[in-house]
Amino acid sequence: MTNRPTISPVDPALETRLRARVDGLAKPPGSLGRMEDVAVRLGLIQNSMTPKVQRALLLVFAGDHGLTAEGVSAYPAAVTTAMVETFLAGRASANAFAEAVQAELRVVDAGMATDVPDRPRLLKRNIRRGTRNAAVEPAMTAAEVESALSHGAALAKGAAEEGFDILALGEMGIGNSASAALVMHCLTGTPLAQCVGRGAGHDDAGLARKQSILARAAARAPGKEPLAVLAEFGGCEIAMMAGAVLGAAAARRVVMVDGFISTAAALAAMRIDPHARDYCFFAHRSAEAGHRLMLDALQAEPLLDLQMRLGEGTGALLAVPMVRAAARLLSDVATLEEVLKG
Repeated sequence: MTNRPTISPVDPALETRLRARVDGLAKPPGSLGRMEDVAVRLGLIQNSMTPKVQRALLLVFAGDHGLTAEGVSAYPAAVTTAMVETFLAGRASANAFAEAVQAELRVVDAGMATDVPDRPRLLKRNIRRGTRNAAVEPAMTAAEVESALSHGAALAKGAAEEGFDILALGEMGIGNSASAALVMHCLTGTPLAQCVGRGAGHDDAGLARKQSILARAAARAPGKEPLAVLAEFGGCEIAMMAGAVLGAAAARRVVMVDGFISTAAALAAMRIDPHARDYCFFAHRSAEAGHRLMLDALQAEPLLDLQMRLGEGTGALLAVPMVRAAARLLSDVATLEEVLKG
């Protein structure tokens, strides 16, 4: 991704005007709490006093991980393909939530080990057939990371051109909580043991094994530069999500970040270009160990806390109606002055 998309910083002068507008609405100042902050952020993202936020697209990025050969997951790698088939059949949790909040769902083959036949809603952007085993060698080459970032940015740009206002990030990939834990550890400096959780369902013995394997991987390449960290430990889907964050921010679109793995991708994007932070909403606080600490490192307060840890973009989807409602504060609500005038 040699020609990275240019992300414009938000306008601090506009923030002052937006705050005054929200404070002047027909309600006691501050009475809508954080929803008022969301409304201001939306105005800054769209550079508008009356932001319009309606159409939402969830991209579920799928990829396989060489780390699964070490036993970091409680499930076999074949589950990635099985779940992608379930998304494409419209039967996953994310499909149900997308239908409920009137969002469109598409699946991106970012780096699956298996070639899934062409299907509506399937976008093939495969970088490689699963990453290498990061416990013993870099998961990706530098060129593969750049390709993943470029594909992600292009997907986000295309979504903006289609008229989507919100890009929600979801993922599917057995082993990707291990990859995300390594990315978090390297980019935040959080002790690795605090980054590693049970993922899709480890028991105590499985969690201990996962921690031991990841400690060996982390010792192999203790770097902190984001592109190098993605190459050493990232997944194709994580790197492609990072590119999507950069592309959506460059297009001044809302980025709705889901849980632990999506936040690791957003973290990498923000380390590449800090201006990306202005365009991200963090949908929920995952129950996965480490997510709270990663949010703290980003100084991010999530919109929801429902004790979810599924992934797939489910948390991101549930936050979409909140963002739509917040935009309507600026476009639909009368000011106190208008009310008093009758």
